[in-house]
Amino acid sequence: MSRRIKRTDPKPRSRDERKEARPFKARSAKPAGLRPGGKPGAKAPRFASERVERRAPKAEPEKAAPAKPVEALLPTKVQTVKVTADENNMRVDRFLEAHFPGLSFSHIQRVVRKGELRVDGKRVDSKDRLEEGQSVRIPPLKLDTPKAPNPQSEAAQKTLAALKEMTIYEDDDVLVLNKPAGLAVQGGSGMTRHIDQMLEVMRDSKGQKPRLVHRIDRETSGCLLVAKTRFAASHLTGAFRSRSARKTYWALVPGLPKPKQGRISTFLAKEESEDDTIMRIAQHGAEGASHAVTYYAVVETAGNKLTWVSLKPVTGRTHQLRAHMEHIGHPIVGDPKYFNIENWQLPGGLQNRLHLLARRIVIPHPRGGFIDATAPLPQHMQQSWNLLGLDASRFDPIENAPEE
Repeated sequence: MSRRIKRTDPKPRSRDERKEARPFKARSAKPAGLRPGGKPGAKAPRFASERVERRAPKAEPEKAAPAKPVEALLPTKVQTVKVTADENNMRVDRFLEAHFPGLSFSHIQRVVRKGELRVDGKRVDSKDRLEEGQSVRIPPLKLDTPKAPNPQSEAAQKTLAALKEMTIYEDDDVLVLNKPAGLAVQGGSGMTRHIDQMLEVMRDSKGQKPRLVHRIDRETSGCLLVAKTRFAASHLTGAFRSRSARKTYWALVPGLPKPKQGRISTFLAKEESEDDTIMRIAQHGAEGASHAVTYYAVVETAGNKLTWVSLKPVTGRTHQLRAHMEHIGHPIVGDPKYFNIENWQLPGGLQNRLHLLARRIVIPHPRGGFIDATAPLPQHMQQSWNLLGLDASRFDPIENAPEE
């Protein structure tokens, strides 16, 4: 029987207000995922460490016009560009990146934040989406624009080798990386090395740079999806918006969550200070509050003192899983932002690092079939699993969590 996937209503349903976390029951011992190459709603194979499958025919990537040198493309004075049909629904930052290859992430964010870039005369956010026919006012972009790295340089070769080592799936359109903990996805203040910057060395002969499709926290390891073409980027971001992408995370938490399988539904709002930014539980209607839903399931316990949980985020809010597990009293082990249990001591032999893994992603491939990628436990989590006697090959009950 096929399963319908629908968007979460931003308005809380009455049952959410009555009870934020409630149990769900697994219907079967078999996972009900998506079979690569099959139809939505079909059953997926069981978890297998480091397994990646896709049974869709390969197709040639989209053709693009040859890229011009970065310096020739950068405007030295204000110019206005019309959004084409092909660019309809494209994010503002992706629009700039596509028009001006090599433009730094920080420069894009700065011109948008300062209001130097306007759409139909109005200020926008970098994540806002454009519509065909809109006029985009682009300011001079000469300053702070790095040159594209020489693909033959020693540094570029080292970066390519590092990306190859991270790769767990690749074809003409898509790349899935096993991002290590500690490596940021995008740049920020004082950030000199991150995935977005590393992808510069993968620009093809047509000037196209692989594009990030989603993000995971700096200290979270695991599956990170990258589109190698604009065609793939459009389809994959659409899959995330429609929630047809299925993500599974593994975490280690103190205590034993009750019930053993449940749903967490809250509103989250960003709380900023001089030194940090965290997400706090907020009331419906509060400024900046967004609805967030997570399903969790206990996989295995270690003497009821530590528990391996599998998590399935329905929405994709910043720090959602970390904030939700803290909210129900079981913050993720090693979390520097949300682990605040008093007088709790880390068991001997476990590293005080975030025990959160983006374990698996299943998403429709832009040219048919499905991408199904699984990341192995990072070294510090594997060490903890070994010390606690947890079996990473166990069946994952979160597969039966409902779609919303």
